[in-house]
Amino acid sequence: MFKYARKGSSGFSSSSTAEEVTHGVDASGLTAIVTGASSGIGTETARVLALRGVHVIMGVRNMAAGRDVKEAIVKEIPSAKVDAMELDLSSLASVRNFASDFNSSGHPLNLLINNAGIMAPPFMLSKDNMELQFATNYLGHFLLANLLLDTMKKTALESNREGRIINVSSEFHRYPYPEGIRFDKINDQSGYKKFQAYGQSKLANVLHANELMRRFKEDGVNITANSLHPGVIATNLFRHNTSLADDNPIRVFLESAARLVLKNVQQGAATTCYVALNPQVKGASGEYFSGCNLTKASSMAKDAELAKKLWDFSMNLVE
Repeated sequence: MFKYARKGSSGFSSSSTAEEVTHGVDASGLTAIVTGASSGIGTETARVLALRGVHVIMGVRNMAAGRDVKEAIVKEIPSAKVDAMELDLSSLASVRNFASDFNSSGHPLNLLINNAGIMAPPFMLSKDNMELQFATNYLGHFLLANLLLDTMKKTALESNREGRIINVSSEFHRYPYPEGIRFDKINDQSGYKKFQAYGQSKLANVLHANELMRRFKEDGVNITANSLHPGVIATNLFRHNTSLADDNPIRVFLESAARLVLKNVQQGAATTCYVALNPQVKGASGEYFSGCNLTKASSMAKDAELAKKLWDFSMNLVE
């Protein structure tokens, strides 16, 4: 427990909350898109950003759930500016519709938080016939960022404020398939391993942020791109583990123990909110954060050639 709560050079730790790491930050005038904001750390990210004055656009698959979250936030924070827009990251058509609607709304865009994700489902294909974790966790966000870049560049230029793109990755990025990204076998059902496929999609999130950073620096654009590990959140632990019944004493014990060492939602959203709003992060780009501190991503995640190859591969897929 001591290591878990030890503060890093930022002054924060794995047990810091999203409110703590943004304390005293006035973010009024900023606009953010948060994907997957209708549950879990996405909801808490949206709430804390709204609390700090950000106009939050929640990209949600389930509009009814999105409206409920919006109502709850506005009830707690009457001054909050929150909107919900339909977005299914597993459908490229849905991503295109969302981006088109947002771009034509005339809103500025300072922050893009690619948070939505699924973890370790059985093998499934997306609406575009792409392995579901790669499609939802990575490819949908890749296309979304591309379609919103012009708006972000314009906002950064006109507001003279740094734009920030944040990819919520995972420590699982260290455990993909042996070859990292299976370019030739993305949809190979026979070799599918759900946790390695998850790791592959999360590795892709880090590579994507790093390639964005390289392109922004090359073009002299005032936008940063970073990735992060939010921590393991107690609420998500058994989402896809149905082998133990809800009332099984082993499961009850494990979930109780988990809550002592794993993060709650307030802590789980902290690193995202830190990278999005904390002034300490200004200018940092192509970095990987965990526990509200800079940390090192895997050597594969830092492979610039792999990042470029993934970019080209992804452009072909979305075109």
